[in-house]
Amino acid sequence: MDPEIAALAGTAGTTLVALMATDVWQSTRDGVVELWRRVAPERARHVSEALDCGHEDLLAAEEEGDGTTRAELEAEWAARLRRLLTSHPDLAADLRTLLALPATPAPASVTQHATASGSARIYQAGRDIYGEPR
Repeated sequence: MDPEIAALAGTAGTTLVALMATDVWQSTRDGVVELWRRVAPERARHVSEALDCGHEDLLAAEEEGDGTTRAELEAEWAARLRRLLTSHPDLAADLRTLLALPATPAPASVTQHATASGSARIYQAGRDIYGEPR
């Protein structure tokens, strides 16, 4: 498997699920369905229904404080997108544009520097400061 496709699919799965809980969800959903419609029109309806179910599941899980569902959805969509991109690598640029992802994978490590003076406070995190690592 192409490591770049695997990295893109993982990032795209995480981003897609994050967008499920935002105001841009409907347009993102439509864009993802359109990717499938272009290369596998017979699967587009199934993908549309799976996205709708995932969206509903995520919103319900967030109301209940369930973080496991988010991780499961991220893994599910990363796998679906990996399979799509493996079969149709020409869709990678369109997927990046749709989800506004960088063209190259992010570095594996993060370096942060900060300087404070007086009674200033600095909060830094290589992840969501209030949640679980991603």
